[in-house]
Amino acid sequence: MASTKLRSRRRADYRFSLEYRTRWSDNDMYDHMNNSVYYYLFDSIVNTYLVQRCGLDPPSSNQIGLVVHSHCDYIAPISFPSVVNVALRVNKIGKSSVTYEIGVFERGDDAVKAVGSFVHVFVERESRKPARRGMGDTLREGLERIKADETARL
Repeated sequence: MASTKLRSRRRADYRFSLEYRTRWSDNDMYDHMNNSVYYYLFDSIVNTYLVQRCGLDPPSSNQIGLVVHSHCDYIAPISFPSVVNVALRVNKIGKSSVTYEIGVFERGDDAVKAVGSFVHVFVERESRKPARRGMGDTLREGLERIKADETARL
């Protein structure tokens, strides 16, 4: 069950967002968005931010992000034909890792519907091991721009 703090998340708690128009095929047999679609949205917003704002070019970069942990707290259902806003922030940055938080909101409603977490470890493409110096400077600077304040974290 989601904590009270997670349930109280609002759009203003996040620093980057994307809009997603649900599709008929996003619904499952219970007439709400399937769990796998939430993870698709998490992956999409994280990688969109990394490419657009952190200078990451996955096909040619020597450093890549591997997902080592993810989870989702489902708070309220969403179903087709909703339009959702997927919102992103960074909760923690390590030497080679980053912990993202993703909020999912329905258009016109400030109450969060789901809150996810996604952890990337940035590694060298060939060795699959973290670089000695950690993640690159451009990447780190981009992630710092959407980092949540200490008091706003879980």
